Amino acid sequence: MNQRPALRFQKKPRSRHGFLVFCFVSLLAAFTVLRLVLLLQFGPPSAAPWNVLLAFAAGFYRDVIAALWFMLPLLFWCFIVGNRPFASLIHRLGFRFFMTLLWAVQVFLLAAEFYFFAEFKSRFNPVAVDYLIYPREVFINIWDAYPVPAVIAGCLFIGAVWMWMAGRWFKTMWTKAVWIGTRFLWFAGALILFAGLTQTIHLTPPHVSEDRTLNEIANNGAISFFAAAWTRNLDYPTFYKTLPRDEAYARVHRLLASTNATFVGDNFSVERKVSGDPNRPRLNVVILLEESLGSEFWGCLGRTNTLTPEMDRLATQEGLLFDNIYASGNRTVRGMEGALSSFPPLPGDAIVHRDRSENVETIARVLKRDSYNTMFLYGGHAMFDNMKPFLVANGYDQIVDEKDFPNPSFANVWGVADEDLYAGAIREFRALSQTNKPFFATILSVSNHKPYTYPQGRIPENPNGTRDNVVKYTDWCLGQFFKAAKQEAFWTNTIFVVVADHGARVYGSQDIPIFSYEIPFVILGPAVAQQPQRLHATGCSLDLPPTILGLIGRPYETLFLGRDLLHDPPDTFHALLNHNRDIGMFAHDRMVVLGLQKAVEFYAGNPHAVNLELTPQPVPEDLELEKNAEAIFQVADELYMNRRYHLDP
Repeated sequence: MNQRPALRFQKKPRSRHGFLVFCFVSLLAAFTVLRLVLLLQFGPPSAAPWNVLLAFAAGFYRDVIAALWFMLPLLFWCFIVGNRPFASLIHRLGFRFFMTLLWAVQVFLLAAEFYFFAEFKSRFNPVAVDYLIYPREVFINIWDAYPVPAVIAGCLFIGAVWMWMAGRWFKTMWTKAVWIGTRFLWFAGALILFAGLTQTIHLTPPHVSEDRTLNEIANNGAISFFAAAWTRNLDYPTFYKTLPRDEAYARVHRLLASTNATFVGDNFSVERKVSGDPNRPRLNVVILLEESLGSEFWGCLGRTNTLTPEMDRLATQEGLLFDNIYASGNRTVRGMEGALSSFPPLPGDAIVHRDRSENVETIARVLKRDSYNTMFLYGGHAMFDNMKPFLVANGYDQIVDEKDFPNPSFANVWGVADEDLYAGAIREFRALSQTNKPFFATILSVSNHKPYTYPQGRIPENPNGTRDNVVKYTDWCLGQFFKAAKQEAFWTNTIFVVVADHGARVYGSQDIPIFSYEIPFVILGPAVAQQPQRLHATGCSLDLPPTILGLIGRPYETLFLGRDLLHDPPDTFHALLNHNRDIGMFAHDRMVVLGLQKAVEFYAGNPHAVNLELTPQPVPEDLELEKNAEAIFQVADELYMNRRYHLDP
């Protein structure tokens, strides 16, 4: 008699919907395990237990929405497939195979999200979206940097184990008949629930604490990826705080005011003429845009065990060294739009990617109007990140990329090694200097990038796939470049600029982790740096073009939104920053961050000394900084969207 209840329980058939519930719960468990791993591995050590609990609660809510989204196709399939076809052998085999692959892919995405978080301290963000557009470089880079075969094998094994377990527990689901009305109610109910829940969340990560990393941990990777893709071309005035148009332009005019510049347009223009001596020589200009070479590696910028001895020596003994400069963002295209176009890092895509960038002002355009030859040199494929179309359309006469280095000493997926790039640059500059025309060139390096490989024998450290060693190699290559350049005739009449496109990695608790945005900015060459000098002006990537043009000293017209750090009023200096969909302005040890849904946050502190702390009650200086930030980003968006950020016909 005692065996009858157990027997009845064992014989009770389980339906296809029980299987789907098990799948749904498994997804929630997987998302929760990943969140726990991220917290233990990357979470802030001093996070309050209440904030951690909030992170898991908010994260679970988002996980439910993401899991429902994953389940909808399966629910739809189980709705349209009748009882007899569902029970057929071919359907059973196909369904088992599909679910095994589905779970293998899901586990792979969870593993990818972990590695992505390790690199960017963020759930999937715009970087992940951009990487999907260029699968060749990204896939080979991942293959070289991570144990991909082992990860794939492990994912397939986990998928097979999950399906085996689920198949044993729900072996009766194939023959359990389910009325079509019931199947429809399951699908429709899940669809309605999903549609309702999606209306309750924002595209920004949950705000469970004042720590950005913990907020990212509380997010869900699928939702953050969707948000990044959805907001690539967002409507700026809809999502961000703005000012009345006349007030915005008036503020930007004050921010761009200079003793040697005159506004020449109407009240809704930033066009101005910068005075200079037309008889001054047209000095050559070379910008070395260094991949990920943030200030954290430089001994002259604070590191005790320096990784950049060559550049430390050049910067402190021969150059103008700016020690308070910040990258505009954490992508190369952000560095390019700032350092080449002096354009603020709007939320959404960088203008290098956008669809209205066929006529954008750049320093190459300015110098080309002054009869310069212009060239861009890159060790990889210039089409990557839409660089070549942007550059060709905006002032660059010649593009030199990987195909133009036929026998490099070393190359990986990102391109030829820096030493080959710089040796080729010396040859190109030698030829340009013999044309009796000045030249402007930009060199974008590639070596300081995963998988961190370089030729053996250049530095004492053997290549082993670590960032510190490849930074030493990058520095060695720069030292070799300047040794070679000093032997050339063009050395004496060329301005050389070394600047990082962005920092090496993102870390910090602020919505915009400004400490990790610190970058070097060094100007070399006897034509402008007769003696070494250390300069403390606050600036960012946008300030390169005005500062370089100020050193040349010739008159020019401009729309640039950066400052000349050597000649403009110091009280107008600031840094404009971007992180994911947050934008900000930093000046005088204060930072304002503008976010989606017209959010605003304030921070205070010296990022060189302490972490910036959130300011709960803004003071008048904060509110003034907020209006300045709103003005300059609003004006930049209007100029770009209306194709008014250019001077050429």
